[in-house]
Amino acid sequence: MSATRYIVVGSLIDGSGEGVLRNVFLAVKDGVIAAIGQKADLPRNARITTDEFPNSIIVPPFVDCSLSLARSPAVDCMIREAAATTTGTLQKPDLVAQHINYCYSHGVLGVADNEDTARLEGLVREKMAMGSIIAIRTSGRFCRPRQGYVVPKANSFDFLRVEYSPSIDDAVPHESGFTRETLRNILQQRGEKKAVVVANGEQRVTEALEAGCDAIEQGYGMGEVNLRKMSERGILWIPSVNRAKNGLDSSGSGGDVSCRFSMRYVAPGKADPDAEGFWKRMLTGQLAQLRQARKLGVNTAVGTGAGSIGILHGESVVEEMKLFIKAGYSIAETIRCASENGARFFGMPNLGTLAVGRKATLLIARGTVQQLPRKLAYLENIYVDGAPAPTVERKI
Repeated sequence: MSATRYIVVGSLIDGSGEGVLRNVFLAVKDGVIAAIGQKADLPRNARITTDEFPNSIIVPPFVDCSLSLARSPAVDCMIREAAATTTGTLQKPDLVAQHINYCYSHGVLGVADNEDTARLEGLVREKMAMGSIIAIRTSGRFCRPRQGYVVPKANSFDFLRVEYSPSIDDAVPHESGFTRETLRNILQQRGEKKAVVVANGEQRVTEALEAGCDAIEQGYGMGEVNLRKMSERGILWIPSVNRAKNGLDSSGSGGDVSCRFSMRYVAPGKADPDAEGFWKRMLTGQLAQLRQARKLGVNTAVGTGAGSIGILHGESVVEEMKLFIKAGYSIAETIRCASENGARFFGMPNLGTLAVGRKATLLIARGTVQQLPRKLAYLENIYVDGAPAPTVERKI
């Protein structure tokens, strides 16, 4: 039998949404958390393996509930177009592997991918052994009106994603070609798989809820009545607030270069007052809805839209978490939204709340609780099944 490893840490936020535990240890045996206790009660055994992080915080790994691994977040149109084809300088498997690297290095160990990444999985894993650590759930060829709405075969996707409204940040807005009856028909064909519906505005969200969706993505301007329905029915909400913030940050410039450090477009150019006003309304409204959702007990989760213009894989999760906190969520509640809620919804049993009997897969960040979530962008270590995992070099 394997020896017990003890991980001693200054603070622990377990992902349950409860408060912070101070000066604790986790006992890990066979990759599973066997006990959680106070450091003062740590067994006195010279033969035990102890990893000490007295000035650090342990949190569960993150889950991004909405991204596209095969899409480049580059603002430059030429780079995006090249990445969208298999003839570009960076081949699709290389691009997916690179984005998995970015996710992993930022502690995002679970993703719900909005593209047909499953067909690339074999090639990706050949290029990157680290990919086996990331739990990937894919929607396959998700339903868009301009692509047709034939539901994929049940064994080709993990969840169904339907674009019932245009994404709030679509560069070229379009009208959804789906009727209420079409949406209902699509959801009836999903079998036992969960359905995520992208819907914005009161009417569209109401119709998505009536059709029997399991989650609403975006939900801009959906209103209090729909929030109450979601709370009553246990429907997950993936608000994607960072899409609006990203739009607002870019509206002050006509440039087309994105800065990885600031998440802003930094090239000089003429500001677009109309766009700035639009995105201010969207961001303010979504934060207000998120604040209301917390009061109503709506189940919420973090989804960034990484792969959209200017939204970066991995690090965007912390940016989204900052917006949850701005809307009134505590750091413990925010971490639950960024871990447990998504892991549970998308069926990732090895991720989520850190508790006795659960896998000892966790993140370690140096600093104090007061420095979160900023410090979560600079992880000290990642443990997978109770042991330090290989590190991934961040390329900037």
